[in-house]
Amino acid sequence: MTENSPADTLPARVGVLGGGRMGAGIAHAFLINGCDVVVVERDGAAAEAARERVTTAVGTSVERGLAGSAEMYTSRLAVSTDYSSFGDRGLVVEAVPEDWDLKVSSLQAVEAELDEGAVLASNTSSISISRLAEHLARPEDFLGLHFFNPVPASALVEVVIGQRTRHDLVETARGWVAGLGRTAVVVNDAPGFASSRLGVAIALEAMRMVEEGVASAEDIDNAMVLGYKHPTGPLKTTDIVGLDVRLGIAEYLASTLGPRFEPPQILRDKVARGELGRKSGKGFYDWH
Repeated sequence: MTENSPADTLPARVGVLGGGRMGAGIAHAFLINGCDVVVVERDGAAAEAARERVTTAVGTSVERGLAGSAEMYTSRLAVSTDYSSFGDRGLVVEAVPEDWDLKVSSLQAVEAELDEGAVLASNTSSISISRLAEHLARPEDFLGLHFFNPVPASALVEVVIGQRTRHDLVETARGWVAGLGRTAVVVNDAPGFASSRLGVAIALEAMRMVEEGVASAEDIDNAMVLGYKHPTGPLKTTDIVGLDVRLGIAEYLASTLGPRFEPPQILRDKVARGELGRKSGKGFYDWH
């Protein structure tokens, strides 16, 4: 990091709870910008798999022109199964699956290990930050940092402000996002925030169009890519995000915002068949 660079605003020590695709991407983002990062997973096998994901991502970045060696960055990476590893962190980002009970229990377990003044953030894409904060001892030090998949290629982080998030933390979070070389979009807590709410609305309508035989998935996506400069199209994006993830978000939004977010049957059927998108090899597209 150079003197007075945006990266100087980042915490020296960062923790990430969950080392799946999103958690590994978040760890990668902080590592390549100079932070010491620990990733905590549920067991040893998952922790080592997380290490491999992060190491691979760092290696790819170096191959694509990131200055320095992969070892220079990964030497600051640790993986663990022990929540006490978060004890010296200035920021911990929770990146576990979108399940309410799991989110609450995970956040409470992390918070119990943090020093006073440390910040806890959730990478949730739709669950209310204010509701999660109700279950924490220090809700003023909690906010949403919603990264986008795939994290290394995304230029955006959604900063979600809960009802009890302290005001100065907003500018601090903006500085963190700038330090990661990304742009912050600040939103007040609401179901689906800004990005998920809009993205899911477009994706669900695209699914209904496939279901009704209006056009193929490819043609619907091409209409959005060529006509509206969408990077991949709503259905291919759904495959990348995961149909099960989209279904979970849609069900939550339907329960909070009403039937306009009710998942179409085609989405429920595909998830029931295990057609989850890129990660399973098949969704609206064949990824084999």
